[in-house]
Amino acid sequence: MDALITERLTRIFRTPVKPEGLWGAVRSFLRRQYREYVAVEEITLRVAEGEIVGLLGANGAGKTTLLKLLTGLLYPTRGSARVLGFVPWERSEAFRRQIALVMGQRSQLWWDLPAADSLLLHRAMYRIPETEFRRRREELAAMLGIAEKLHIQVRRLSLGERMKCEILAALLHAPRVLFLDEPTLGLDVVAQQAVRDFLAAYNRATGTTIVLTSHYMADIEQLCQRVVVLDSGRILFDGQLSELARRYVSDKLLRIEFSRPVAAEELHPFGELQRWDATRAVLRVPRQQAAQLAAAVLQRFPVTDVAIEELPIEEVVRALFRRGQRPTVGPHWPTTGDGHAAP
Repeated sequence: MDALITERLTRIFRTPVKPEGLWGAVRSFLRRQYREYVAVEEITLRVAEGEIVGLLGANGAGKTTLLKLLTGLLYPTRGSARVLGFVPWERSEAFRRQIALVMGQRSQLWWDLPAADSLLLHRAMYRIPETEFRRRREELAAMLGIAEKLHIQVRRLSLGERMKCEILAALLHAPRVLFLDEPTLGLDVVAQQAVRDFLAAYNRATGTTIVLTSHYMADIEQLCQRVVVLDSGRILFDGQLSELARRYVSDKLLRIEFSRPVAAEELHPFGELQRWDATRAVLRVPRQQAAQLAAAVLQRFPVTDVAIEELPIEEVVRALFRRGQRPTVGPHWPTTGDGHAAP
């Protein structure tokens, strides 16, 4: 069953344009001119219940706008969407009780109060029974490792602790779909990993559908099998993360360890040297010749270990943008239309 479906979903922002100078201000007052920006264009998408889907794209690609449309915070210019059978921008109570949105740069907790007090407010808003409220709060706090932090003022918590409290608040009413916009933004490496581990465990335990955006490729690699790549408001790619590399990158990496030092010059005939420190090297080689070149390296040098790897996902996405690919037909619906610059 599908958790959300969109068809040709489009959002265009119309902003006033004022010419420079005093006369420009007068002309603008008498006859206002506008410029249109297409933030999301012709998005056709399906997400099954229980999936974790990652939205990738540069700043201004339309990721946050798409999340706001799917949560009903914005009305579309045209197109349709249904989340759990509801039209998001109708904002029915039944719909709002089944979704949650966490934005990494915005807080739903009172800054000068302990998180526990804000959670009481959430309990009242969602009319959660007392017994269920306490059970879920304790379970989620234990999973997130913040049970002892709930009674400390939010402003006194670290950024990672605050984000965990935000996630706890979002999940308190047991939503069936969770939207996350940059949930690990600004967190240190340890806090980022803790959030990822929690989200993966929570998805396995509850089957909650998760749609997330992130600039941290580690979030996408560890949480999402499926990715949707956006550029200028349009879908460039929709499919499995492994397929993204296979389809758009023609190279692989050979990671090699030697039992004795090997000169960098000796490795040049086998591929493009990415890293080298005498007893270890990384070569970039054509995808179709990776196995053949690995065998040649094994025959030529005293190798203790060799591995054939995909390029880092950051490199894959950069390659996709450089090639300027148009939307592709993947395992889900394609999109159509021309791209425009997003705001």
